[in-house]
Amino acid sequence: MRSIFRSIIIGNIKWGECMKESKILEYKENTNNNFLKTVSAYANFGDGKIIFGIADDGTVKGLSDLNGDCLAIENKINDSILPKPDFELIVNEKNRTIELLVKEGEYKPYLYNGTAYRRSDTSTVKVDQVELKRLVLAGKNMEFEDLPSLDQDLKFTLLEKLVKERLNIEEFTTDILRTLGFYTKKHELNNAAAIVADENPFYGTDIVKFGVDINQILSRRTIDKQSIFKQYEEAIEFYKLYYRYEEVRGVERTVVEKIPETAFREVMANALVHRTWDINIHVRVAMFEDRIEISSPGGLPNGLSKEEFLEGYISSLRNPILGSLFYRLHLIERLGTGIRRIKEAYKGKAIQPQFIVMDNTITVVLPVVTDRERLTDDERVVLSAFNENRELTTAEVVEHLGYKRGKVIRLLNSLIEKQYITKIGLGRATRYKR
Repeated sequence: MRSIFRSIIIGNIKWGECMKESKILEYKENTNNNFLKTVSAYANFGDGKIIFGIADDGTVKGLSDLNGDCLAIENKINDSILPKPDFELIVNEKNRTIELLVKEGEYKPYLYNGTAYRRSDTSTVKVDQVELKRLVLAGKNMEFEDLPSLDQDLKFTLLEKLVKERLNIEEFTTDILRTLGFYTKKHELNNAAAIVADENPFYGTDIVKFGVDINQILSRRTIDKQSIFKQYEEAIEFYKLYYRYEEVRGVERTVVEKIPETAFREVMANALVHRTWDINIHVRVAMFEDRIEISSPGGLPNGLSKEEFLEGYISSLRNPILGSLFYRLHLIERLGTGIRRIKEAYKGKAIQPQFIVMDNTITVVLPVVTDRERLTDDERVVLSAFNENRELTTAEVVEHLGYKRGKVIRLLNSLIEKQYITKIGLGRATRYKR
């Protein structure tokens, strides 16, 4: 535990004008005990800041006794949070506020009155039992995949086949399993081993091919309690059935991919490898005429920001044993490069994949790429405005791009003719959907 007290003078800052409360910033008008829940949350899930002497709306109220309040904050943390977290106190004598900087700790869970907390947007809430178990594991520098499997009588037919084919290994032995990281220190098979075994107790993957809308289901395959490799192979077969075909051009047959296969393989492998396996939720693969949506349970792992994820700079991975195995078997490329490979598969295409990051789910949308009429540079720019929002008004496109309204309308009409977008509604209610 480390606590630091610093007294500094900062110029006049109007907090309400420059910063709003967020997942990593909270305002407190006084030093009552409510802030201790947020200290627990930051120590458990990521660095954060609490500023005392500021109202919820950002109005600076100031504190009457800076030194006394500093001591009170420090004593409350040391007396109420176990284990003691790493924090720093900074006094702003100019506007009479105190900043409390809390660091994410190594010895999780950090409990306030016996309870662990987390941040949910701008609120602080109790963790559930699943999250608490994850914190306990994190405090031991462990993942769910490291725990001993409840079933020790596991079969590895699919794994054996892949290892022999891809790693040129003649004999599949217990030593191979040990090298792959499938044993605990007590020589028990772990959950990572169970996940790759032929049969296991885990929820798997739900694949649905829809027709014109979600009310029309053309085909469905749910793979439960089976190897992660079985789930991966079934998903690839579904992809090939609906999004790949042969086209005869002259005397040659050419394979046409409506969606880049490299992108789908990368998304599918990462959805399986980096999902959370300790909850009864499927990886969901929803196949539509114009796109595939792959949703993986579990948000970003601790230590990885949304910005880092979207830029493809992966600094931490969930389930490193599984990730290492998929890498060794050449089912994924170099660890941490998935996002960049997916984007590379769509390089130069008018339509780009979408990445939707939520607290408990990551969804990747892979749009169909067709041989429709080529786009002009201006049309590509307008179409790119729909990458973040699938529906926009004319005014929103104008605001987003800075083009004149007449030019935007002309370009939107051209995109409609080329079947890249559709028009919804009439008059002022008109919207355009990708």
